[in-house]
Amino acid sequence: MCRNITTLRGLEPAATDEEIVAAARQFVRKVTGVQSVSAATAEPLDRAVDEIAAIVTRLLDELPERRRPPATVPPLRRPEVRARLGMPPFDGEGEHDHAHPHDHDHDHPHEHAHAHA
Repeated sequence: MCRNITTLRGLEPAATDEEIVAAARQFVRKVTGVQSVSAATAEPLDRAVDEIAAIVTRLLDELPERRRPPATVPPLRRPEVRARLGMPPFDGEGEHDHAHPHDHDHDHPHEHAHAHA
């Protein structure tokens, strides 16, 4: 549906919360057609992003391992994208361990209510 959303399942290291939220945000923007957040749209959009991120987190936790990693590197792992966004280089820091792959200790402007299976 949206070419900007990259495959997160099978990444090494595993997809970060930041990557999951970015994909959820892209999805929400695509399906709503809202590209510029206003006071009237911020709360419902943030809530939708949180809910979709929780679903994706749970889904990635429940799916079996991929045989091959995705062919495309997610944007938030690309040096040029991180530089453009003023982010430090991606180094795998803060990645999730296998036993609990999606801890929520990231800087994010709103809370997540992720349910884990």
